[in-house]
Amino acid sequence: MSAEQTTVIIQRYLDALPGNTASEPLVQELLERAVGRLRLLCATLLYKSYPRLTRPPTNMETDELLGGVVAGLLTALRTTRPPTVRRFFALANQHMRWQLNDLARRLDQRPAVAELAESVVVAPPASTASGISPDGRRILEVIEGLPEDEREVFDLVGIQGLTHAEAATVVGVSEKTVQRRLNRARVLLAERLADLHPATSCEPTPPGDTPSP
Repeated sequence: MSAEQTTVIIQRYLDALPGNTASEPLVQELLERAVGRLRLLCATLLYKSYPRLTRPPTNMETDELLGGVVAGLLTALRTTRPPTVRRFFALANQHMRWQLNDLARRLDQRPAVAELAESVVVAPPASTASGISPDGRRILEVIEGLPEDEREVFDLVGIQGLTHAEAATVVGVSEKTVQRRLNRARVLLAERLADLHPATSCEPTPPGDTPSP
């Protein structure tokens, strides 16, 4: 099934969801149709933005994250009715980040003894909410302040690391539209973050990451 056909089918399910009553079978069918894209988003976000969680002691895998996200969406869709495919995947992305951030926080709160035992395997620290610098918080605020279309594409490509083709599939637009929105987002970010340290690229470093010297 092509990406366009999948988008159309998901939109039909969203349109069919009743406004104020639970419809578990219909929600389950919707999630079955969307599972391919959900898996792609889970894998990309997990391995590119939270790679530490894929290593011991958590050893999180894509299917584990996907299962949690599907369970969360089953609950959320009993009361929430995203009107478009874009809003549906934005809701799914929110649940992914909630789960990954929660796991990262719990990992950071483990006793020091466990940290010492794990230090035998040297691994670069991953970003967590508590480790974001003031500049990182500023960048997050500016990203959140982007227009919805530009923010969505920048999050998918610039932060989650999807290709233009993958982002186009998720959003339901052409690759040219993705490129156009991404360019606008980069221009806006460069303008709004001009007071920060000069950079060689218009695209800011994801909050919490430290550029290589």
